[in-house]
Amino acid sequence: MEKGLVSIITPMYKGAEFVGDTIESVLKQTYTNWEMIIVDDCSPDDGAGINVVKRYADPRIRLIESKINKGSSGARNIALKEAQGQYIAFLDSDDMWPEEYLESQILILSNK
Repeated sequence: MEKGLVSIITPMYKGAEFVGDTIESVLKQTYTNWEMIIVDDCSPDDGAGINVVKRYADPRIRLIESKINKGSSGARNIALKEAQGQYIAFLDSDDMWPEEYLESQILILSNK
């Protein structure tokens, strides 16, 4: 299987309640060559979502704190500028993936 890096782009706005589960679903992926870029879109939650993300200290998980609310598309664009991956995957901060999601997508993209 091709081992291209996947950049997972996650905009977050008031995401404290679910973002931990979202990150857990990424950490459980059977395909492990990924980076996750979470952009806090100037959430008015006193840093609650940011604090949750910081608990998942992992070199593959990066947090960007936007000082201006740009909406989900603006937050995605911020992350895209930082992405290093061969592939891009979008995952909202209140969504979760099954464990084999990335692996199945890579198989499709590599036509195997």
